[in-house]
This record gives sequence, C-alpha cells and structure tokens, in this order.
Amino acid sequence: MRSVSFTEDNDIRLLHCGAEYFPALIEAFDAAQHEIYFETYIFADDATAESIKAALGRAAERGVIVNVITDWIGTGNAHAHRLQCDFDAMGVAHHSFNPWFRRGIARMHRKLCVVDRVVAFLGGLNIVDDMNDDDDARIPLPAPRWDFGVRICGPLVATIHWEMAVHWARLGSISWRTRWATFKEQRREHGTHGHLPMVAGLVIRDNLRNRRTIQHAYLQALGNARRSAMLANPYFAPGRKMRNGLIAAARRGVEVTLLLGVGQYRFQDVIARSFYPKLLKAGVRIVEYRKTQLHGKVAVVDDRWATVGSSNVDGFSLFVNQEANVVVVDAEFACELRAHIEQGIADGVPMSMADFDSIPLYKRMAYRAGYFVYKNLMRIITWGKSAE
Repeated sequence: MRSVSFTEDNDIRLLHCGAEYFPALIEAFDAAQHEIYFETYIFADDATAESIKAALGRAAERGVIVNVITDWIGTGNAHAHRLQCDFDAMGVAHHSFNPWFRRGIARMHRKLCVVDRVVAFLGGLNIVDDMNDDDDARIPLPAPRWDFGVRICGPLVATIHWEMAVHWARLGSISWRTRWATFKEQRREHGTHGHLPMVAGLVIRDNLRNRRTIQHAYLQALGNARRSAMLANPYFAPGRKMRNGLIAAARRGVEVTLLLGVGQYRFQDVIARSFYPKLLKAGVRIVEYRKTQLHGKVAVVDDRWATVGSSNVDGFSLFVNQEANVVVVDAEFACELRAHIEQGIADGVPMSMADFDSIPLYKRMAYRAGYFVYKNLMRIITWGKSAE
C-alpha cells in the first residue's frame, strides 16, 4: 500500500457548493494558455454543464490542449455519445471511461482538474446544477446540494497533474512499452517539500498500487484523534476496519460525529441505519441531513487534519472505484471546514438509541436484511475485501 506523500507551501481554498466551485473552474478555463486535464463522474445535460462545456470549448479555440474524461455510467451512454460529438466539434479530446464494462466493474468516480500545471481542482462536485437531482434533472432540490471542492496552487499541483496525465495515457491507444514506462514513473515520488504551510497530500484509490490508501488515511487520522472527529458522507456503509476505527475513537473519549445524507436512495438509507445501534452504543453521535441532497465527502479531525474529495465511506468507493481525496494538515483550513459541517449538523436531525428503538420492528428487521444483502453482494464484487 502506497503511503501519502505530503507537500508543503500550498495554497488551498475551500469551495462550498457549485455557487463557488463552478465560477472558479470557468475562470481557470478562461485563463488557460497551454493545457487542461479534466475528469468527472457526471457531466449532466443542464445549463451549468453547458457553461462548463462552453468554457472548455473556448479554451480549445485558443489552442489550449483540452483532455476530458467522463464516466460512462455516471454520465449515461446516450449523453456520453452526444458529449463526444460536441467535444469533437470543439476540438476537445474526450474519453468515456469503461463503456459497457470493458475494463470490469470499476467506475471513474474522481472529480479532478489541472490547468496549465499551475492550478488544480478536486472535490465531490459533479458537473450538474446545484438545484437539480443527481438522477433526474427534472426534479428540483429544495436547497442547493451540500458539497465541497478545493482550489489548489503550489507543489501539490504537480502531483495531481502527473496522476491525471498517467490516467489519460492509460485510456488511450498506447503500446505496452509506454504503459510499462508510465507505471514505473508513477512509482516515483512526485511530491516536493517547501518550508511553509499549507501541508497537503493527494490520496487516490485505484486497483494498482493504491487499493486501500484512502481508507488507511481515514484510519490513521481516527487512530491519532484525541479530541474530535467529524465525518460527513452521503453513502455510509463502512467495512469492519472503518467501523472499528470509529468505535475505538469514541470509546477512548474522542467526540465522534457522523453527518449522513439520507433520502436519496431508500436502499442506501436501509444499509446505513443497520450500523446505527453499535455506533450509538459506543458513543458515536449520528445526525441525518434531510434539508437537501448531502453529497459532500469531508472530514475534520482535531481541528487540524481535514479531507475533501470524491470517496464515500462505502464498499464501492473504498474497494472498487477510482477515487481522489486531498488531505490537508492546516488549522485554518480545518476550522473553516468544521464550521460548514457544524452548520450541516445544526440543519440535521440527531439520532439517539431511543429514536432507533422507537422505529417499528419490521423496519429494523429490514435494515438487517438490507445489510445482509449488501454485505454479501460486496463480498462477491470485491473478493471479500469490503469486509475489511
């Protein structure tokens, strides 16, 4: 397992929701002079997506090399085909990741961008309007989707650029010799070390050398926690090690809080609630966010360690899909993110053991049955790794 390579002297800005993220992305595209690498799981068919596509097209018109990867499942087969035609007309190079499951079941769930090797973006935001449902743009949300991204300048950009360039090369028609050369080069450390804050590292999950890196980063932070650990996630279905990490932290006196999104997928809610009894009994605080879609995958530990990214705390993100998070070790950044999580908690509904016990027996039995189905499905998909 590859350890996280941290770099110093970075400037990382937190971007809350699309209202902050998309204008910053477009501004970077419009300033681009040489190249853009861009990856997203969903590239929707709405006004927001059109504005991003238009900015990419403007860059290509100026002679900027623009390389875009979208996920075939996340974006959809029909829309991926339309995007390909539009991008071809604009002079934008585009790959649809893993169409018809030709590369297995893994999805490209990352949301990454690097412009001119100078500025990078990373987070949980897909290219979809904040007020539209992820699955059906015709369904409006009651409030903007709760999500986060970051804008990065500094040495860490070089690490992100290399990761994206290698990923683009893997998807192209390149020889085995070139693939082997890029794999060997990937094994080198591309982090650099300065002398000032902010300290940060790219944490990815793939099926090569980074199979458990994101989970390991979470577990290490929980293991070192002394005062507090706040995690916000929309799709909560942790494996045994992650559950034990949360419980162990709570039992040694750490204030562990989970802010979980509910209401988007009924089966996901069933699975998440199957974990409530043991977590609540161990002293973990659980708050359900029902105001709108919670899509952010963020955490803050001891007001010093923070992470923002695409990885959910579930079997697909931690053991199957390609994901990308950034870990930031900086008190100011962590406190800013903590304030957003605290607001989400204030807008949420806390769950207690008494609340869980008051749920009808047939529903609690359905939670157990749902978990049984999910657990065995993930064991088949991941060859038993999701139980870890």
